[in-house]
Amino acid sequence: MEALLLGIYSFFVWLIFFKFKWLPWNTVSQVVVITLPIVGMTAMILALNVVAPSSNDVRVIKYTIAILPQVRGRVMEVPAEGNKPMKKGDVLFRIDPAFYEGNVRALEAALANAQGGSKELEEQLTGAQAQVASAKSGIESATARVQQATAQVDLARKRVEQNRELVRTGAGNRFDLEQAETNLRELEGNLDAARSTEAQSRSAQASALAAERQIRQKMGAQAGGEWAQVAETRARLDNARWELDQTTVYAPSNGTAINVNLRPGAMTVPLPLIPALTFVEDEFVVVALYKQNELWAVAPGDEAEITLDTMPGQVIKAQVDSIIWANSQGVSTNLVPTTAGPAPPPGRFPVKLKVDPKYKDLFLAQGARGDAAIYTDHLAMLHILRKVIIRVGTKLDYLILKLH
Repeated sequence: MEALLLGIYSFFVWLIFFKFKWLPWNTVSQVVVITLPIVGMTAMILALNVVAPSSNDVRVIKYTIAILPQVRGRVMEVPAEGNKPMKKGDVLFRIDPAFYEGNVRALEAALANAQGGSKELEEQLTGAQAQVASAKSGIESATARVQQATAQVDLARKRVEQNRELVRTGAGNRFDLEQAETNLRELEGNLDAARSTEAQSRSAQASALAAERQIRQKMGAQAGGEWAQVAETRARLDNARWELDQTTVYAPSNGTAINVNLRPGAMTVPLPLIPALTFVEDEFVVVALYKQNELWAVAPGDEAEITLDTMPGQVIKAQVDSIIWANSQGVSTNLVPTTAGPAPPPGRFPVKLKVDPKYKDLFLAQGARGDAAIYTDHLAMLHILRKVIIRVGTKLDYLILKLH
């Protein structure tokens, strides 16, 4: 662009001073002619770098996922083909499910057995609780009979004493005394029998309570409304079913599988350091690296344009999403956004660019490089110069300047 402007300027100088000779070509005019483009071009470039800053370090970044199986086993099938587009949910590979299917069947049987055992124990518990209630009722009845018999014995003893007193004073007869003593012995026998029945009922209650405790110990505690043994077996079954599901590995999103070296018959294990394959998502982020003093006039929402070396002649419309005011050069950890890649220039900050939705189906290669320009809200009349420079630059990308 600068060369074009200088060419136009030179043409007018030739017309004014040499073709039509409207002005004399002397020392003063020569100084003016030479100084004017230098000052003008310098001012224009300095202003342009502020109101429409450019970057020749644009990077297309895509999320890369290391596909790790959640279970180990022998690979049976690998439908995924390297570098071929895939949709979310497409099968990447399958692991032999025989072991996990057997584990599920075994745990299903164990769960059914545990549920049957728990039902039997529940019935036994119901019976033991009924025995406890029956023993309690027997105790209450026996206690009532003991109390009744005790009252009757007390009354009979008083009558015996009264008859003895009457016989001693001659006011009573011997027969009534003997009858009262006989009634007393009979009632004392009834009292002993009632006490024996009460003791038996208490013994039966203790036995029923012991049986209830023993059954509860076998059943264990409850978890989630189920007895512990049943809950534990169900949890193991759920885990076994999950492991069975994990024998088929699916694409996590739309994207492309790369480094597909996995083959049927190979063993795969869930180790983070040994991924089965690598998956690159179609979703991408475009980042442009700028010098720090180029960003003071840039704000989120500013218009931007991107060109990529992989797409000569194509200008992609975008918008400033955000400026990442941090990079890994300022800290000793990787806990902040980094300008990772081949040795980035020091002291630059990345600007995240949001590509216009109309380019959503445009394929942007991971790691593609190019140029970008941001158009701020200042001196909009100069933006046309940057746009021309961007478009000329992307046309030049058609040139492959090498001799071999």
